[in-house]
Amino acid sequence: MIRDSLFLMPEQSLVQRFLNLNWVLIFLICCVMGVGVAALYSAGGGDMSIWANKHLIRFMIGLCGMVVIAMINVKWWYRFAWPFYIGVFFLLVLVEIMGHIGMGAQRWINLGFIQIQPSELMKIAVILCLARHFHGATPDQVRRLTFLIVPACIILAPVGLVLLQPDLGTAMMILMAGAGLVFIAGAPLWLFITGIGLAIAAVPIGWQFLHDYQKQRVWTFLDPESDPLGAGYHITQSKIALGSGGMYGKGLMQGTQSRLNFLPEKQTDFIFTLYAEEWGLMGGIALLTLFALIFLACLRIALRCRHNFGRYLAAGLTISFSLHIFINIGMVMGLLPVVGVPLPMVSYGGTAMWATLAGFGLIMSCHVYRHSKVTRA
Repeated sequence: MIRDSLFLMPEQSLVQRFLNLNWVLIFLICCVMGVGVAALYSAGGGDMSIWANKHLIRFMIGLCGMVVIAMINVKWWYRFAWPFYIGVFFLLVLVEIMGHIGMGAQRWINLGFIQIQPSELMKIAVILCLARHFHGATPDQVRRLTFLIVPACIILAPVGLVLLQPDLGTAMMILMAGAGLVFIAGAPLWLFITGIGLAIAAVPIGWQFLHDYQKQRVWTFLDPESDPLGAGYHITQSKIALGSGGMYGKGLMQGTQSRLNFLPEKQTDFIFTLYAEEWGLMGGIALLTLFALIFLACLRIALRCRHNFGRYLAAGLTISFSLHIFINIGMVMGLLPVVGVPLPMVSYGGTAMWATLAGFGLIMSCHVYRHSKVTRA
């Protein structure tokens, strides 16, 4: 039976727990958010009310939520991992029944005053459940295929529902982050090599199930110049914007590609190209440095945690965060197909930002309660 209160442990007060938050990580998160607000201010033509104000308000709400999550004893996240997963899974099923359709996909639940995207929450739910499943497992257990059946179901069940929306990018994010955590937990390497081989062999079959626009994205990735004014327009304009920024950029609100509206989706998936055009290569490196410092801070938390649940939870969420950055920047540079993955805390969007901040809250909960003893009781 868990006797500790929701926020407190016997040896320290609530104030002490608050002071023990990872303030370096919080500062880095705020710096990235500052970049996002500035970029959205520029995307709105110098008008804060279009995107930047909403982005800032959402961040402030999410930041408060992040601190609350960080103050809750990590044992409670262990205890409610499965209920949270089941609840989000139910929301994914609900999306298929009565989901709101936007931009050609059925991904949102419209609550009237807000729209939520359950697939973003599922990224956290999968990591929580996997961390709980592997907590307390011995190396011999993790190497058994029968023990890995449950993790496979935890990952593949929501992946299948997300693919039905259709949202290939988010489905791949859930799959890769989940597989990364299973690998960290000690699953045999041959299993992943076999899985990758089977996935490659299944490409011709999977191709038949892709939607026409998804196939077009792949062809555009392979040869964007084949249709520069049609399917290849997005990535062509993105590359022009990146190149025109040069070493030091054109300055805030001076980017010609964004100002003349050549750059599509400049407030969401392609926000990095707008930023790089205005601040150049050095500005891009500065933003990537902030992301790298956040990654290292989260990795340090995972390594210092004394219980496996916290290690796996922090590591899994760090993998998910890093994949977002890698895929988004690779996508806008033409190194990866366009799959609709936002840049964390910089791209405009509500559910994605709150899910990211909730993930950081869980990571900091692992930091604050890193010395706790997490048991199955």
